[in-house]
Amino acid sequence: MDNPTSDVRAAAPTGDRNVLTDVKVLRERARQHVERGAVTTDYEADRNAIISLLNEGLATELVCVLRYKRHYYMAQGPHASAAKEEFAEHAKDELEHADRIAERIVQLGGIPDFSPDGLSDRSHAEYAEGHSLRDMMQEDLVAERIAIESYREMILFVGDRDPTTRRMLEDILAKEEEHADDITNLMFVDTNAASVRNG
Repeated sequence: MDNPTSDVRAAAPTGDRNVLTDVKVLRERARQHVERGAVTTDYEADRNAIISLLNEGLATELVCVLRYKRHYYMAQGPHASAAKEEFAEHAKDELEHADRIAERIVQLGGIPDFSPDGLSDRSHAEYAEGHSLRDMMQEDLVAERIAIESYREMILFVGDRDPTTRRMLEDILAKEEEHADDITNLMFVDTNAASVRNG
C-alpha cells in the first residue's frame, strides 16, 4: 500500500523539501520526552510565559462569565429582554472560551488556575456590577474592549512560535469583537434612531 506522506514529500519542490524533517528523525523525536504529550522538542515558545498569559486569559473569561450572569438576572426596564438575551449568550460564549483556554493550558503541561482567591486580580477585566441597564451594558462594553486589546497583545507575543495557541486566541478575539459590536448596537441603536426621527 502506498504511503501518501512519502508521495507528498517526494513531490515537494526542492526548496520546500529542505524544511521537512526526515521521517526517521520525526519518529525518534516523538519518542523523546513522551510524557510531555503535545509539547514536542521543536516547540519554540516560552511555555511558562504562555501558560501564565493563558491563566490570565482564563481569569478574565471567568470574571466575564460572572459579570454577564449577574447582569442577566439584574436587567430590568423596557429594553431588558433584548439585553438579557445578549447577556445570556455572551456568558455562554465566555465559558466556552474559558474551557478552551483551560484545555490548552493542560496540553502545554500547565495547570489551569480556577481558584477564586485572587481571581479578580488575575483578570484583565473588572467585575463591575453597574446599577442601571445602561450602566451594565457600558461595563460589559468596557470589559470587551479590554479583552480585545489583551488578546491582540497575546497574539503578538505568541507570534509564530505556537500556532495552535495563536489560532485559539484569534478565534476568541473574533468572538470578543462580535460581543463588543452586539453591545454597541444595543446601547446606541435607539439613540441613533431617535436622532434620525428628530433630525
